[in-house]
Amino acid sequence: MRKTIAAAALALALALPALAETGAPAPQFTLGSREGKEISLTQFHGQVVMLNFWASWCGPCRQEMPLLESIYKKYGKMGFVLLGVNVEPDSQAAQDWLKQTPVSFPILFDKDSKVSKLYEVAGMPSTVIIDRAGKVRMLHRGYKPGDENEYQDSIRALIRE
Repeated sequence: MRKTIAAAALALALALPALAETGAPAPQFTLGSREGKEISLTQFHGQVVMLNFWASWCGPCRQEMPLLESIYKKYGKMGFVLLGVNVEPDSQAAQDWLKQTPVSFPILFDKDSKVSKLYEVAGMPSTVIIDRAGKVRMLHRGYKPGDENEYQDSIRALIRE
């Protein structure tokens, strides 16, 4: 049993980075936003896009959110957009938490996890970076201090492409 679980975990871990390496097209989606508007990934074609899948109950997500805000403010005028995708079935907890930790980037609500499934999100937070041509270039699972430097390196490189 342990070997089967370990083999499955390894297969999943090996499969997901391959998606980023191949430059697969980013799955398209439209979700409702905190402002009540529908936002579609296609609106941002030609820009570098970061998707950050998060939940209000996730400690690492809470730690990462202010750092994402600073990245958004730093690169937002350079052809970069950040979309926070909340994965909770009831968005009220996210709305309440965002009152305490406000962010200026768009927050989208994936209440039925359709978009999370498209991007094979297995844990929180999960971050996807998409290039100007709409191809997945980076998949990152989890958060630990310093990961934001990896995000910024990718963003800077893709902005220059």
